Amino acid sequence: MNNCLVFGDRFDYSNSYFQTLLKLMNEAVYLEGSIWAQVKYLILLVLPGPHKKILSHWAIVIGFIKLKIKEHKEDWDSSTPRDYIDSFFSEMEKWKDDAEAGFNEDNLCYCTLDLFAAGTETTSTTLNWALLYMIKYPEIQEKVQVEIDQVLGPSRLATMADRANMPYTDAVIHEIQRMGNIIPLNLVRLTTEDTTLRGYTIPKGTMVMATLHSVLFDEIEWETPFAFNPGHFLDAEGKFRRRDAFLPFSAGKRVCLGEQLARMELFLFFTSLLQQFTFSPPPGVEPTLESKVGATHSPKPYKLCAVPR
Repeated sequence: MNNCLVFGDRFDYSNSYFQTLLKLMNEAVYLEGSIWAQVKYLILLVLPGPHKKILSHWAIVIGFIKLKIKEHKEDWDSSTPRDYIDSFFSEMEKWKDDAEAGFNEDNLCYCTLDLFAAGTETTSTTLNWALLYMIKYPEIQEKVQVEIDQVLGPSRLATMADRANMPYTDAVIHEIQRMGNIIPLNLVRLTTEDTTLRGYTIPKGTMVMATLHSVLFDEIEWETPFAFNPGHFLDAEGKFRRRDAFLPFSAGKRVCLGEQLARMELFLFFTSLLQQFTFSPPPGVEPTLESKVGATHSPKPYKLCAVPR
């Protein structure tokens, strides 16, 4: 879905090249959160080490994006934009006399990289957490499947119109995002002017990190902040309720651009998976919620059994 938006086409699940790109992005994102990522910026190409993998992995992904941009340019028609790249071309033409506007091919490449990599990695990591929580808490998985069966039946695929009639499933997805907490430190921001916040002066050009972890696990905001509890998002009548402290996509002007797309993907993929399969740990294995922290917070590799329903 993300690829259709960015490139105007989907990759087949068996596409080995796409699988390689995903592997490279996942490894690069993990390494970006390590000490070697800091080394990269301090001694960029001086010493050998894992930091060089970050550079080489992203170089391959960027090369792929540049190829897609070249292909788009060859048959671009301004009257029928197919995707993000075509739309960016239209803006480049519109602002061609204003170099400061930022609509150039270099910017197109890196904006496309942001949408492609961020949208692909974060959604897959959240679904990774989703399946882990379902095998960890089979009673919650069963309740989701009961609601899916009541609303969708065994074969009708979900649409976004169904979400309003599936409050428990929606609550579980929100709790997965809260507990999964895949971007605990948010993304780095930079103040564009001198700012005063609660009596503190933050000079222009200061790097700021607004930690989402502190909000998603706030003991004042959440009844059981450190327990997996879909009830956080349900009222006394079992209807879905929004929570102001639910901010996995950040907030304000710099909120995640892909929030609405991600919400849609998570609902459709999650319901489809639990409609078709029941997930469980391998016999004799007790699932754990152990995680690893890179640029995103993700589960450690685990095994599960998927039994068709």
